Amino acid sequence: MLSRVANNLFWMARYLERAENTARVVNVNSHLLLDLPKTVKLGWEPIIDILSAPDHFYQFYDQADERSVVKYMVTDNRNPGSIMQSLTMARENARTIREVMPRESWEQINDLYLSAKEHCQSVLTHRHRYESLIRIIRGNQTITGMLSGTMTHDEGYAFLSLGRNLERADMTTRIIDVRSANLLQEVSHSASAFENIQWMGVLKSLSAYQMYRREMRIRITRADVLRFLLLEPRFPRSLNHSLEQIELLLQTLPAHEESVESVASLQSRLLDAKPQALKQTKLHEFIDDMQLGLGEVGGHIQASYF
Repeated sequence: MLSRVANNLFWMARYLERAENTARVVNVNSHLLLDLPKTVKLGWEPIIDILSAPDHFYQFYDQADERSVVKYMVTDNRNPGSIMQSLTMARENARTIREVMPRESWEQINDLYLSAKEHCQSVLTHRHRYESLIRIIRGNQTITGMLSGTMTHDEGYAFLSLGRNLERADMTTRIIDVRSANLLQEVSHSASAFENIQWMGVLKSLSAYQMYRREMRIRITRADVLRFLLLEPRFPRSLNHSLEQIELLLQTLPAHEESVESVASLQSRLLDAKPQALKQTKLHEFIDDMQLGLGEVGGHIQASYF
């Protein structure tokens, strides 16, 4: 397979996954703010920390209020991680490799881009935000299912799946790192009753709430949420599952030795660390190590194939 085609499939999947993840995080934060009392400081700045870079945001906006952050994360093309910019890049990557994809999947990607472009301004108001963001989430899930069900699972599909799983792993670590530090720090006695709602927000940010409740069958706790999102091998958005999938996919490709070794080392550190038992400072250091490891894996894939 041409490296250009492999690269475009890889990044098309990453951009689509990024758009879906961003839509979900913005949507969950909007609802979380409505559920918490004003005495619990939550705000919108942590969303920038999860999805972008604060220094870049403040080049264009004076403060991290709701309207500014939502605009920056959804519609602002100056932000390379915004939903519209991600969909633009996904569409461009897909356009150049239409010959290796099912025709219907290209049409769905194009339709998702056009629909988001038409309705993206509506997210700036509460009235239509949920509907607009859910349309993006479901649109990408439709594309994912369509590609899984109609595209030959050859090397091209392996690169596509690599991109999706690497992006998922990155988002899972980002959400846990920022929300555990900024949104879930020790709360006052008067606000302690709402800690459960905050952890619920973490799960919902990764579409993990229902599967967590089905698996754990107990009240939501910090340790159990961390164990589920980082270690649960059967949940598709857990870090452990994503790393397992990346390793399996790499083993189907030629010249995979260095990349597989990098993933195996990262997964070994994950399983040995028992992250659910780590205090906040140690958890932050651990997540930093995981994110650096994911960067190394991405670098090996880039060097080996693109």
